[in-house]
Amino acid sequence: MLHFKKFDLNENADWVVFVHGAGGSSSIWHKQLKAFSEQFNVLIVDLRGHGKSKHSKFKLDKKYTFEKVSKDVLEVLDFLKIKKAHFIGISLGTIIIRVIGEMQPERIKTLIMGGAITRLNIRSRFLVWFGNRMKSIVPYIWLYSFFAWIIMPRKRHAESRKFFIGEARKLYQKEFLRWYKLTAELNPLLSFIREKETGLPILYVMGSEDYMFLEPVKRMVSQHKNSFLKILDNSGHVVNMDQPDAFNQAVIEFIKGDRWVV
Repeated sequence: MLHFKKFDLNENADWVVFVHGAGGSSSIWHKQLKAFSEQFNVLIVDLRGHGKSKHSKFKLDKKYTFEKVSKDVLEVLDFLKIKKAHFIGISLGTIIIRVIGEMQPERIKTLIMGGAITRLNIRSRFLVWFGNRMKSIVPYIWLYSFFAWIIMPRKRHAESRKFFIGEARKLYQKEFLRWYKLTAELNPLLSFIREKETGLPILYVMGSEDYMFLEPVKRMVSQHKNSFLKILDNSGHVVNMDQPDAFNQAVIEFIKGDRWVV
């Protein structure tokens, strides 16, 4: 089972489940824990191979899929007897919680997509291609650092960039390669997500400087009636770290029932 931490408020409070992205860990949510644990029961998990979820059973699995890593999260919910929750993801974590929404929509109250990936533009497709060509030649941390600088290039993204590179250093080369192979699933999966609107309420929280992923989200939200968009100024891809107070406020208001389009 995945490593997890839970913060219980009371039995009547809603559950909020935080899911990080590839190369990170549950510690990326440290700027959210206080604000959310004061109003909700909170669960954070380390995805397979990340943080403290470095179990032997994951190492024996040679091929990861989004379905497998999504089932890992659901296994924790089943163990804790959490029937339904609000799910918050960041970056690649948004794809995982969206897959959970397809697999078991009855477990979802709302989906919160921070720094969501919904389409690969020319730059991101180049990064995927470049990574595939180089992943077996150079140390993975070189690739990851290069990706971090491309996706989070500005000076005010420095904290997020440094955090992600630091967390990625804790991975193993083989673990990085297992996760990188998931990119082969991205295009068909993202196409499915864009074309099929879920009936679940979804909030996209994007940074105004997330130049690789913001515009596709704008287009998709304009076409999906149950999707809402909040754009935070002076923020890049890792919006929950760049603007934590604004992120927390927007998400908590949405969970409590406020709906808007920006």
